[in-house]
Amino acid sequence: MRILLVEDDNSLAQALATVLTKQNYVVDIAADGEAGWELVSVCKYDLILLDIVLPKLDGISLCRQLRQEGYQMLILLLTAKDTETDKVIGLDAGADDYVVKPFDFQELSARIRALLRRGNTALPPVLEWGRLRLDPSTCEVTYADIALNLTAKEFSLLDLFLRNNQRIFSRGAIVDQLWSAEKDPPEENTIKSHIKSLRQKLKAVGAPYDFIETIYGMGYRLKALYHEPTSQTHEPEIDLKQQQILLAAVAKEREAFKAKVGSRIAVLKLAADAFRKGTLDAQLRQKAEQEAHKLAGSLGSFGFPKGSLLANEIEDLFQNQKFLSQAKCFYLDKLLMELQRELEKNPVEQTQNLLLVISSDRQLVEELIKEAENQELQVKIATNLAAARSIIPSLNPDVVLLDLDSVQDSLQLITELPQRTPTMGETPTPQIPVLVFTERNNFSDRLEIARIGGRAFLQKSMPPNEILESVTQVLQQPRINKARIMVVDDDSQTLTVIKQSLENLGLTLKTLKNPRYFWDTLTEFSPDLLILDVEMPHINGIELCQVVRNDPYWKFLPVLFLVDNLQADIVEQIFAIGADDCVSKPIVDSQLIARILNRLERIKLITGLKLKP
Repeated sequence: MRILLVEDDNSLAQALATVLTKQNYVVDIAADGEAGWELVSVCKYDLILLDIVLPKLDGISLCRQLRQEGYQMLILLLTAKDTETDKVIGLDAGADDYVVKPFDFQELSARIRALLRRGNTALPPVLEWGRLRLDPSTCEVTYADIALNLTAKEFSLLDLFLRNNQRIFSRGAIVDQLWSAEKDPPEENTIKSHIKSLRQKLKAVGAPYDFIETIYGMGYRLKALYHEPTSQTHEPEIDLKQQQILLAAVAKEREAFKAKVGSRIAVLKLAADAFRKGTLDAQLRQKAEQEAHKLAGSLGSFGFPKGSLLANEIEDLFQNQKFLSQAKCFYLDKLLMELQRELEKNPVEQTQNLLLVISSDRQLVEELIKEAENQELQVKIATNLAAARSIIPSLNPDVVLLDLDSVQDSLQLITELPQRTPTMGETPTPQIPVLVFTERNNFSDRLEIARIGGRAFLQKSMPPNEILESVTQVLQQPRINKARIMVVDDDSQTLTVIKQSLENLGLTLKTLKNPRYFWDTLTEFSPDLLILDVEMPHINGIELCQVVRNDPYWKFLPVLFLVDNLQADIVEQIFAIGADDCVSKPIVDSQLIARILNRLERIKLITGLKLKP
């Protein structure tokens, strides 16, 4: 099948094209709306992936223009704005579906497959011709139940013939269908070589050599059968091998993306510096806004969801602020530092909310995947217990949603699930939590699920958003040992005692002896909790706390004081300027740890805020 990708973010476009090519799609890329229109006028596409924000001709206008001219191919919009108005405008313009950036490559692939299944092509999910069987979803080809090992181009050739089993394809038509427009077309002998190799592999498993016959002077086609082809009613399983190939392709493209993203960050830093100096011109502002917009749409797709949110905030500052106050300049610098730090992390560490759905109910699964975009959940699918058992060790999901009705012996899995492997600085969790969903509604089933450790008993009649809200409630329990704590004290011995106590808990710690470097350290480290000594040379803890409380971004940061003696006037003074708690010196380990853990727990209960990953 041929797909046109209209996307002006070259890094994202190349990565997406690579991933789709691995799934045997032919992909052409257009960098703007006008180029997309020109390609549509000369090539026939099964589907268009269309970004909304494009130079020269925007995606909505192009979509309208295509429909007005009578083009009926499927159109899937890629939008960076998750608002109902934008979605309605896009669908009214003639789009068939939309995906909000940043997207997960696997989820986008699933949406594409779903569109093609129910779209205008009306193609069967599994293709058969006599004893030959080709499964487009798993890329498996068998003849008389014997597997064929085909190259990507051989698979595409066979797929093309099966989908058009009465048509004769000339060599030129094959090139148009199976080679990207931006690549040099192959020579005539190349097509003959692919056909010859495919015939030999078919013959080796028992097919006649002329299974693909030559119509001299015209081209090639499938040899007619003596009886009608078997009707296709199978729904393909999600193939784990193909999933692994897809994940490997995404990982490779992620590394390529990281290697190029530095130039975009450099543009943003240059613009931020000009903003601070009051020398930002319209051209640099527009360039910075474009780069931030592209990063907001692509970072999450490459495994940096927090990076997308940061880039979105940066875009808003460049887009909506003609002048930045000193506080806003500090905030912009902080956003850029956090963004840089996010990109230095291992992307695997970014995916905290990973849900594994075990169900063979394809329609329900697709509804859950679509709704998961709004719940900030990454979803992986297994259709049976064997598949689930094989992928759980590598996926290491945070939570499992198990279909009791469509998966045989499903209750066994709840008792078999291992501990979730901890990330760095995290203690192991007892077991991967499991929520079940079912059409059953009797007390004995509920009791059995509770006894074996199930975390929720959900009804399938519930809307998908309510099912996923229950999942999110499990995921929203912050892990205290992932907190970042900053300690400022001029006493080296005190810092050593605190460091030993807190690092044993797996907490991330930053100590500072000289308070004159406080602000730079604070903005760079970005703590969840601040511990200050009251009495220090140059700048005391009370003054540092006042600086924090005066800043619009940091003013809610919890502050705990270390006090040499708990005199009433000192205690009154520190609470008056905004302290949250205090601990007396000399420090008692158990007391300090209890106060810190209590304060972090209070953050969770009172504000509902997640701790930084």
